[in-house]
Amino acid sequence: MAEAAEREPDTESDTDAPPSRRQRIGRAVLNRLPQLTVALLGGLMLCLSFPPFGWWFLAFLAFAGLGWLLTVPSVTAKGGFGYGLVFGLAFYIPLLPWISGLVGPVPWLALSAVEALFPALFGLVAVLVRRVPGWPLWFAGLWSAQEWLKSTVPFGGFPWGGVGYSQTQSPALPLAYFGGAPLVSFGVALVGFALAALTIEVIRWWRSDRAARVAAPPAVVLPGLCVAVVLLIAALAWPHVRTSGAGVGDEPPVTVAVVQGNVPRLGLEFNAQRRAVLDNHVNETMRLADDVRAGRAPQPMVVIWPENSSDIDPLANADAAKEISAAAAAIRAPILVGGVLAASGYRRDNPVSTNSVIVWNPDTGPADRHDKQIIQPFGEYLPWRSFFSKLSSYADRAGYFVPGHGDGVVRAAGVPIGVTTCWEVIFDRAAREAVRSGAQMLAVPSNNATFDEAMSEQQLAFARLRAVEHERYVVVSGTTGISAVISPAGRELARTQFFEPAYLDQQVRLRTSLTPATRFGPYVEALLVGIGVAGLLAAMLHNDFFVGRFGPRRTTRRTSTSENGKGAA
Repeated sequence: MAEAAEREPDTESDTDAPPSRRQRIGRAVLNRLPQLTVALLGGLMLCLSFPPFGWWFLAFLAFAGLGWLLTVPSVTAKGGFGYGLVFGLAFYIPLLPWISGLVGPVPWLALSAVEALFPALFGLVAVLVRRVPGWPLWFAGLWSAQEWLKSTVPFGGFPWGGVGYSQTQSPALPLAYFGGAPLVSFGVALVGFALAALTIEVIRWWRSDRAARVAAPPAVVLPGLCVAVVLLIAALAWPHVRTSGAGVGDEPPVTVAVVQGNVPRLGLEFNAQRRAVLDNHVNETMRLADDVRAGRAPQPMVVIWPENSSDIDPLANADAAKEISAAAAAIRAPILVGGVLAASGYRRDNPVSTNSVIVWNPDTGPADRHDKQIIQPFGEYLPWRSFFSKLSSYADRAGYFVPGHGDGVVRAAGVPIGVTTCWEVIFDRAAREAVRSGAQMLAVPSNNATFDEAMSEQQLAFARLRAVEHERYVVVSGTTGISAVISPAGRELARTQFFEPAYLDQQVRLRTSLTPATRFGPYVEALLVGIGVAGLLAAMLHNDFFVGRFGPRRTTRRTSTSENGKGAA
């Protein structure tokens, strides 16, 4: 009995003991489970709006859910960062699995985590801005700001996953005619956030008593106006986009051929079979030449091969040059050959190279060329090589490519062609510089042999948006696919299947006009980013936290009882 009596206090003390750290975290997660679910589903919906799924309408719902989540009064700035991080991880991890096929799962997850920090930063700042009237507008501007930031840093940025590229089959695509991908992203985010504001206001009004409903109707004017403006801009652009592919009398038609030679097998090993890749493209071009002579295909003015169609330097290797010259002579047209060329200062211990597109004429051989200017970090080159090579064995797989210079335009058969090689097409400045420098059509030679079909579908979406943005025909040529010819309306006129030898022979029209996006795209993006910055500045001016810490301090004179006979003021 005595022993039992002695144990009772111990039992009570165990019951009253404070919860452990694990228990506190578990309770916090359970308490926030609805918000975490919304963040998770929002990120997944945004991912599903991209190819290969292409359910573009889910992007609007994703932003509506995110907008509601970040305006919940109990959500703090730290909470906004956390929910934004969950949203970003749920978006990027399923969007980028093709990276794991090249370098394994760890770099894929690491890249996804780094990219998720940008939506997390958006969530943090959005919570600070939500009290400023018209928060959907400021939220959309902040989203544009984080997209600009992630497209700039680190190591030149990673624009993959820009929301505008999810809308290439939606009614929002015509926005690209006025402002490119940044305006499409802003429009989608603004409509999503405005729908959240409309829903929140209507529910708040409905839950109030009858007298309050009569006295104060729901504040839906500003959110409704945001939606209306986006729809109006898209409607104004639509007639231009719809008719841009038809052409007019002074736009000469030309026939362009795309050759997709395929590779012996998918994966990095194909680089050890460089001759086989070159042979495949030569053979497919010879088949095209046979069909032209037999009348089964029209005579092309220009033939476009993909990136890395000749990993053997044709300027240094006579056999490769002979094969390409034979193909050009057979088809009787210049070929844009994707080649890997030794750069200045090339040595065995420092094999610097350029990723180049060479115009190979049937009579004179190599002529004009474009050296890829925006090269891919951790793929085509390794930043901080001495540091990163110690962290992962995959680092040694990165190339030694160096960026080229120029305006991105090459001339073949007298036609100025803007070249954005693979990775370059994601960056707004590459295609814009080429078009402003006189390009009358755009070519996107790509090497997708180390990736999968989902990645190729996503890259094709970039080309579709560029076509509308600059009102140019875009020709995509891939080693394994997907190759396509895209009209200025963003419509695919022809395409190949993935991982098959094939060619496309299609008539396009050369365009010389410049769209508003081509002329003023950087200014439009700066304006959109400025909207977000303006919202943040307004929040700082009206937020007690910022005013109290960084603003002028107010001094109040406390009056004692002996002075006025009353209590302290």
